[in-house]
Amino acid sequence: MQRTLRRGFDGMLWAALLLPTLFWAGNFIVARAARGEVPPFALAFARWGIAFLCLLPFAWAAVRRDAAWYRANWFTVLWIGVPGVTGFNTLVYIGLQYTTATNGMLLNSTTPALILVLGALFWGRGMTLVQILGLAISTLGVTTVILHGEPARLITLDFSRGDLIIFLAMVCWAVYTLGLTLIPPQINRLGLLTVHSGITTVLLLPFLIWEISAGRVPSFSPGALAAMAYVGVVPSVLATLLYMKGVALAGPARVGQFIHLLPVYGAVLSMIFLGEPLHLYHAVGFALILAGIVLAGRTGAAKAPARG
Repeated sequence: MQRTLRRGFDGMLWAALLLPTLFWAGNFIVARAARGEVPPFALAFARWGIAFLCLLPFAWAAVRRDAAWYRANWFTVLWIGVPGVTGFNTLVYIGLQYTTATNGMLLNSTTPALILVLGALFWGRGMTLVQILGLAISTLGVTTVILHGEPARLITLDFSRGDLIIFLAMVCWAVYTLGLTLIPPQINRLGLLTVHSGITTVLLLPFLIWEISAGRVPSFSPGALAAMAYVGVVPSVLATLLYMKGVALAGPARVGQFIHLLPVYGAVLSMIFLGEPLHLYHAVGFALILAGIVLAGRTGAAKAPARG
């Protein structure tokens, strides 16, 4: 009996460690694949509208309990949530109109370095020489991806528009991660995500109306509906719940390491479902980004929460 329970525990632990990053990688793949049928604001609106409806039954009690704090700190709730939930995902979906899913997921790995920089500049968090070295190495990796391994692009300022938009999305997520340190620990995080999902759905509505009025009408084909359902349920709800379970079972430090599987999953999925080729600059860029993160992390640098 104990052995059976142990196997069940191990199975749940490994699912909680391995599946969230796979689901978040799928978010990039689906957004890239559906770009012809579901414009970016429509996809973002569908994601957070569906996520809000799915999360609300789980989080309603916590939201009601914390309602007084939300009312008293509405500005803090907004300035944290708008960049991290509204801005991050919407910019990713816009960027994936112009760049590959592989590039998007590689740039996703820059967040820990951005947290270091913004934390030092605006949150008064000091940086050691080792962290600065790690940041420099990661920055070189990001530059390699954005320039597609061609230094001449830097001279001619020939950058990929999509890569730059996704990099801006990572800046938004870094701001969100640092901003979460201002939320008291007694405020339920699932409730906070639900509140941010509802706010984001409302904020995106005018952009959705503008997008449709400009002639970019989302399709309601089976493939388009499946894409909207996926981004609304799998990376937003299932991955979040599994991630929380993983933190409870294994602790945040161990779970945080598994975010580095995202570009690995993404490269494989991009080849299988999108036919995107892998280039040498992808491998070089990822190796440099990962090396910089590991080097900076040796001194206790903050790790970003996984997402996608």
